[in-house]
Amino acid sequence: MKLKIGTRGSKLALTQTNLIIDKLKKIDNTLDIEIKIIKTKGDIILDKALDKIGDKGLFVKEIENELLNEEIDLAVHSMKDMPSVQPQGLKLVSAFEREDYRDILITKEGIMSLDDIPKNAKIGTGSKRRKYQLLDRRNDLVMVPIRGNVETRIRKIKELNLFGVILAYAGVKRLNLDKELKDKIYAFDEDEMIPAPAQGILGLEYKENRKDIQDLVQNIIDKENKIMCDAERSYLKGLDGSCHIPMGAIAKVNGDKISIKGVYGLSDGSKLIKKEIQGQAKDAKSLGEKLANLIKEEL
Repeated sequence: MKLKIGTRGSKLALTQTNLIIDKLKKIDNTLDIEIKIIKTKGDIILDKALDKIGDKGLFVKEIENELLNEEIDLAVHSMKDMPSVQPQGLKLVSAFEREDYRDILITKEGIMSLDDIPKNAKIGTGSKRRKYQLLDRRNDLVMVPIRGNVETRIRKIKELNLFGVILAYAGVKRLNLDKELKDKIYAFDEDEMIPAPAQGILGLEYKENRKDIQDLVQNIIDKENKIMCDAERSYLKGLDGSCHIPMGAIAKVNGDKISIKGVYGLSDGSKLIKKEIQGQAKDAKSLGEKLANLIKEEL
């Protein structure tokens, strides 16, 4: 079976795509797989903040168009980049186990707690979710907007004389940078920084009418990962999340139970609401919606 997989062209995107290819070839070693690199709007426009260049789908729309036009058979995404609603005719599923969901602060010098960050230090991030949650803990810090791939943002520490930058731990680990940087990494717990919905989860997207692709990818779906993804993306959908709005969610599964923490803020950072809900894992989607509704009541 020939398979053309579409992905963005960063080192991380290609690493993640090759992770999927390795998994698929373990299912069927006769697969003939080709990677097609597709540039998205978010990749092309790097001199503007994300919320200034559009809304949902900045890193996926062009890839989805190639799926719909049958120029590729399967797309690999970071699930946190995915809008809460897919274009008609496409199906999105989560892939195997989740990588570390936490956000991290990579610093010039190691810290043990947020109190160790010098007063008025400059911290780089292009995310309102990260910016306002950190300012909620340390309102003296100076937040500097940055864009770019993982390696580029790490270089910005030196180039812009920053104390540190905030990144997703998942990307740093998948690129095997965590060992090299370990003394400079501070990992936020979810009480300090709730991650983006589905952070650390890979998404696979294909046309709904491709039963051959569906049958193939079903083999690499992890049940617990799917439950967490369903809960967090249901929360995202319930609040119609976008890059204009600071919002995040993290679900944890313990047997047949699930807990979901969510954060939602106004676009100017003047209000930040955090809520948590527990329930049955089988009700993951409805609990995500319920958490979104609890937050709406306080807006």
